[in-house]
Amino acid sequence: MKPASAGRLSKRLRKRLIHARIEIDQEEWAQMTTMADVALRAKVSVSTVSHVINGTRKVADATRADVLGAIQELGYTPNTIARSLATASTRSIGLAISAISNPYFTNLVHVIEAKLSELGYMLLLAEPHEDAGRELQVVRGLHERRVDGMLIAPGAESRQHALRYLAEHDLPTVLVDRLAWDHFDQVGSENEKPTADLVNHLAKLGHRRIGMISGLHGLSTTDERIAGYRLGLANAGLPFEPELLESGASEGDTAHAAVIHMWAGKRPPSALIVANNQMTIGAMRALRDLGLAVPSDVALVAFDDFEWSDLFHPRLTTMAQPVSLMGAEAVRLLLARIETPDRPPRTIRLSPTFMHRDSCGCNSQHGQRLNPTATSGAGRTEPTRRPVPRR
Repeated sequence: MKPASAGRLSKRLRKRLIHARIEIDQEEWAQMTTMADVALRAKVSVSTVSHVINGTRKVADATRADVLGAIQELGYTPNTIARSLATASTRSIGLAISAISNPYFTNLVHVIEAKLSELGYMLLLAEPHEDAGRELQVVRGLHERRVDGMLIAPGAESRQHALRYLAEHDLPTVLVDRLAWDHFDQVGSENEKPTADLVNHLAKLGHRRIGMISGLHGLSTTDERIAGYRLGLANAGLPFEPELLESGASEGDTAHAAVIHMWAGKRPPSALIVANNQMTIGAMRALRDLGLAVPSDVALVAFDDFEWSDLFHPRLTTMAQPVSLMGAEAVRLLLARIETPDRPPRTIRLSPTFMHRDSCGCNSQHGQRLNPTATSGAGRTEPTRRPVPRR
C-alpha cells in the first residue's frame, strides 16, 4: 500500500470514529497520526517529512516550517522505536563520566549535551563513581539500550574492563579528558607541560620547596600531571622530594587531609600546586584551618579554573582547560567515527590557558611577587616586595 493511501485511510477511519461518537483523547489521536498525514497536510512528500524529522537532508526553510506546522497541528509524535529498527540508529549517545559534581565535569557534560541536541541526538548520562565494576555495568547498559556511540572519561582500570568491552563490541567510542588508550579516538588537554609551567612560574618567584596535591592514582591525567611536576622541578634545578607529593585522590576531603599531613612535616613547602579544582577547595580549607594566609604564607596555584575564581580572595591563579572546545571536539570525533567506522583513530591534545591572578603571590598584571600592602609616608597604600621565605 502506498503511503498516501495509508494517510487517506487513517483520515477516513477517524471520520467514521467521530461519526460513531467514539471519544478519542489527544494522546490516542497523536498515536493514530502517521507521517503520511503530515505529508498530506503540508503538501509535501513523505520523504521530505522524514528528512525534516531526522535531519538527514537539508530542506528549504519555508518547506521545513510547513512540515513543522503540520506536525504541531496534527499532534504527530515520531515513532522512535520503529525508526531505530528501520535505520539501525536511535539518535542517542551514551556518556559515562564520574565526578559529575566536579564543576569541570559539569561544564563538560553541559557542552556535550548542548552540541548533541543541536545535531538532533539525545544524551544518556550515567556516572560510574570511579568504580571499575560499576563502569563496566554502565557501559554495558548503555550499549544494550542501542546507543549509536559512546563518550567516556575512563577510570583507573577502564582498559582492563569497560574499554575492553567497547573494543570487543566495536561500538563507536571517544575517550574524553582522560586519554587512556589510543585504540580509540580521544580528546583531552595537555597535562605535562602546563603543570611544568606552573612549577616554573613558582620557581621564578623564588620558591625552592614546591609541593603538589595529585589526583586519583591510576588516572591518565594524574600520571601526566605528576610527570609535569617532576619535569618542572628538574627544569628549575630543584630536587624531587617525595614528602612534598601527596595524593588528594581527586576529592576535596582527601585533599584537605593531604595538606594537613604535608604541613605536619618538618619542612613544609612555601608553594603548593593542586591538580584539580575539586581538590583546590579542600586544600584551601586546610590552609585556612592551619592558620596560613594565601599568598603571604604559602603561594597557591591549581589545575582547572573555576567560573568564580575571580571571586576568591586572593583571586586564584590557575591553568584553565578548554572545556567548550573539548566537548565540541569529542562530539565531532564521535559522529565522524559513526559515519566512517574504519577511519584511523585520532588523539587530539588541547592547550590549557594560564590564568595569572593573585594567589601565586604575583601582581597579575606585572608578575611581581607582593607582600601584604604597606602604607607609604604619603599615606598611600601600595604593594611592597619581600623575599620568599627559605624552607
